[in-house]
Amino acid sequence: MQQDDVISAIATAPGEGGIGIIRISGNGAVDIANKIFRPYSGNSLKECTPRLANYGKVVDENGKIIDEAICIVMYAPNSYTCEDVAEIQCHGGNIVMREILLLTYRMGARAAEPGEFTKRAFLNGRIDLSQAQAVMDIINAKTKASLDMAMDHLSGRFSDTIKVFRNDLLSIIAHLEASIDFPEDDIEEFDFEDTKEKIKLLLEKIEKMLDMADTGIILRDGLKTAIIGKPNAGKSSIMNFLLGQERAIVTEVPGTTRDSIEEYVNIGGIPLRLIDTAGIRSTDDIVEKIGVEKAYSYAYDAELVLAVFDSNREMTAEDEEIIKLIDNCSGNIIIIMNKIDLSADLNNDILINKLESCKHAKICGIVPMSAKKGQGQDKLEKLLSDIVYGGNVKIMEHQALCDARQSEILRQTAEFLKDSINTINIGMSEDFIVIDLRSAWEKLGEITGESLDEDILNQIFSKFCIGK
Repeated sequence: MQQDDVISAIATAPGEGGIGIIRISGNGAVDIANKIFRPYSGNSLKECTPRLANYGKVVDENGKIIDEAICIVMYAPNSYTCEDVAEIQCHGGNIVMREILLLTYRMGARAAEPGEFTKRAFLNGRIDLSQAQAVMDIINAKTKASLDMAMDHLSGRFSDTIKVFRNDLLSIIAHLEASIDFPEDDIEEFDFEDTKEKIKLLLEKIEKMLDMADTGIILRDGLKTAIIGKPNAGKSSIMNFLLGQERAIVTEVPGTTRDSIEEYVNIGGIPLRLIDTAGIRSTDDIVEKIGVEKAYSYAYDAELVLAVFDSNREMTAEDEEIIKLIDNCSGNIIIIMNKIDLSADLNNDILINKLESCKHAKICGIVPMSAKKGQGQDKLEKLLSDIVYGGNVKIMEHQALCDARQSEILRQTAEFLKDSINTINIGMSEDFIVIDLRSAWEKLGEITGESLDEDILNQIFSKFCIGK
């Protein structure tokens, strides 16, 4: 499915670097590269061996040298996009890369849209949609666990699982349609029961994948985590400790943190989207007051709340307010008793009694910590693992779902399968069973891209970076 137009884009990250890559793809990509690149060997690019580096210079229309570079040409279908591709590896300065890119435009290429190289790889049959999404997940991976999951999807193992599900459904559908086309061959009652058992088995496999949906999405996107507490409880110190750097300002002056600070951190292989919030207290300072209001908002919206208490200070009205807050949060709660390196230990028993009165809070555990001494992270990692993996030490990466779209598709597929079982139970004919099963079969095809609306396809690739 060769595209008619040639696309071009900078394929390396924005900013200055040692090397920058301009990627050109499409029927005529090598012709465009040949117009602007002169190998020092004296040959044209068309005479050079494919997939081998050619050292030379990039020149403009007037023969002016723009940069010394390397050019690699690849011919369809042996390239990333399954089209003719030329990649120019030049120095990684913004100006030089921009000049070469504009030169490719003047020679006939157009600017590539976000994810268009990968989209062409998909349209040309090199990869399926799940593998295409995995490309971006590899780029954005925040932990080794999320990278392993993305690589597993890129290898096609996840797609293979979905294809097996579709083939199983197709086998059942073919059997039922045969009974419709040849009504003289009566189907015994046990055949319907056997069909129902096959559907139930498939449903169980899909529901097992849905059970792991949150885990896969967390590993991909990170667990949205709000750090809350009263002023000087040590929220910013906890954030700095987890990050391993002085990201948040720490002083003895209450109200230092007036706005939220957001960073990603890897805790035991689990990515957390940490948000350090303003200390919760009553205040007349209008700026700090806005920060406190945002702290409430972040806590209500977070998937995980780290509620930080000072284990060496008496309970205060501010602590009471935080306990009320976490009792109304929808996410999981981890209580952090900070400053255990000090000896007073005034707060623990009273706090635990107060927490036991919470009726709605999903408190997963209490972690004694010392941000100053670097104590308590092991227990925090254990609690996070229990929350994310649900007691399973290791998920099966090829069964993990990477995003909410895949999760919703499987949920709808499960509903169609349940409908087909109900159709069998109430004694309806094979025609109605086939309708439900075909709906499930088509729905599964949306994961691999075998049955997908063009608008949805464009929406998925619009989230990719330009040049990939």
